[in-house]
Amino acid sequence: MANGSRQAAWEFFGAELKRRREDAGITQVELGSRVFVSGGYIGQFEQAIRKPQLDVAQRIDGVLQTDGIFERLCRKLIDDRRYADYFAGVVELEGLATQICEFEPTVVPGLLQTPAYVRALTLATHPFAADEFIEDRVAARVERAHILDDATRPVYWVVVHETVLRVPVGGPDVTARALDHMADLVGARKVVLQVFPFSAGAPANNGSLRLMEFDEAPPVAYTETSYSGTLVDDPAMVKRAQRAYDLLRGAALSPEASLALVRSAAEVFRRCAPTT
Repeated sequence: MANGSRQAAWEFFGAELKRRREDAGITQVELGSRVFVSGGYIGQFEQAIRKPQLDVAQRIDGVLQTDGIFERLCRKLIDDRRYADYFAGVVELEGLATQICEFEPTVVPGLLQTPAYVRALTLATHPFAADEFIEDRVAARVERAHILDDATRPVYWVVVHETVLRVPVGGPDVTARALDHMADLVGARKVVLQVFPFSAGAPANNGSLRLMEFDEAPPVAYTETSYSGTLVDDPAMVKRAQRAYDLLRGAALSPEASLALVRSAAEVFRRCAPTT
């Protein structure tokens, strides 16, 4: 589904939610309290500013007695085969965020990856996949990265573990080019990058962590492991995630030292790459 069509579908979701809610004689605040979100969230759902998670859509169906219509709509809208089910909602929020703070312990963050790097990662996790599947993944990752080219792009702050700079993905040449690309984006002031060095010991967070802030909505956190991810909007849990990120950022190298380390690591891989 194209971006414009998807947004129109979410607008339909919001308009239908408003109509059904008003027909039931329930205010936004009342509905929010019964499905465990704020009334402001309900308003944002109705305006298609924010997309509800599947479990919230299911609870709305229960309260409004709508025979599963919002669950079905939600499933349809988040069903993008290019993304894992647990990540589709994150992609939607990414486009609305005013600030994204990310920690990645093992690979170059998705928004900073090159097509060749994405292709190598996809092949590593799906060694028997068809070419079409792999190229869909590459196209999706490239599409996501376009938010960094936008005039209204979010403030983007990344901390990567030094492991990211040392593990070859797709061979030395692919890794060198991926690190060069990351450094170029830093140079273009599209991202603030820090490296969490081996010498800093254990990081405050073991898996991937992403924090997103919005103009008219509370912040959310997203954590991910190899085969699952969790989007968190509970304020107490988001605050804990923010504290963990602050500890990571505080223990990381300065942006200047980090950039120098990235360029140095790229050069090491470049020297290892076979010559043609």
